Amino acid sequence: MWMKKKYSEPTGGKYRHEIKLLLSKAEYVTARTRISALMKPDSHSLRNGNYFIRSLYFDDIYHSSYWDKIAGVTHRKKFRIRTYNFSRDVIRLERKEKNGDRIRKTGTGISLDCAKALIAGDCSLLKPDDSFTAAEFLALWGGKGLRPSVVVDYTREAYVEPVGNVRITFDKALRAGIAGAGGSCVDMFDEELLTVPVYTNGMVIMEVKYDDFIPKALSMLVSSVGGEKIAVSKFTSCRDVLDNYKPQTIGL
Repeated sequence: MWMKKKYSEPTGGKYRHEIKLLLSKAEYVTARTRISALMKPDSHSLRNGNYFIRSLYFDDIYHSSYWDKIAGVTHRKKFRIRTYNFSRDVIRLERKEKNGDRIRKTGTGISLDCAKALIAGDCSLLKPDDSFTAAEFLALWGGKGLRPSVVVDYTREAYVEPVGNVRITFDKALRAGIAGAGGSCVDMFDEELLTVPVYTNGMVIMEVKYDDFIPKALSMLVSSVGGEKIAVSKFTSCRDVLDNYKPQTIGL
């Protein structure tokens, strides 16, 4: 019966434009120097200007999130649990939706017990009345067998500009979880979780997000940055790495 409940879109659900570039170390240093001169560090950054992000992505029994991305499906979505700086106090269940070159992220806070239960395959602590995100997550959990897929780690350096609501991030040291205590590779709270690098040459992912426009000075700066424009997601990249260690985890 809960499937019939109506939800309004949660706060923060506006579509934003997104550009991704894959940078070499040298390109990153040049871009960072220029951008840091025009933009302010994100308020969540630590003293060294970085913060650590760990996410656990989910996928269904058809591996829809993976294959939709590989196939370039225009409108797609995926779910994840995300933490910052190894915190066990602030944990979010998030839904990321992609439509062309625009993205929309919504989410809700969950408890550590709830997160651990979901990792173990138990959704009983997450209630559909909690939020729009929780209701859709549970619908896919029961309808398509949504379950934990891969742990994704990286260090983020972020800058913001209020005009245009521009946010530029540099995501470094991207790593995939491959093994942990008891043989689980998806327990994001396992302190002994083994992760391996996705890029062995120090490549950095630069992401540019904005609402409707970018101020001219920033637009020119972004246009001048070298690097390769990419469509590959951190989720699929880490899933490929995991598949190399656990053959045939992704079905055909």
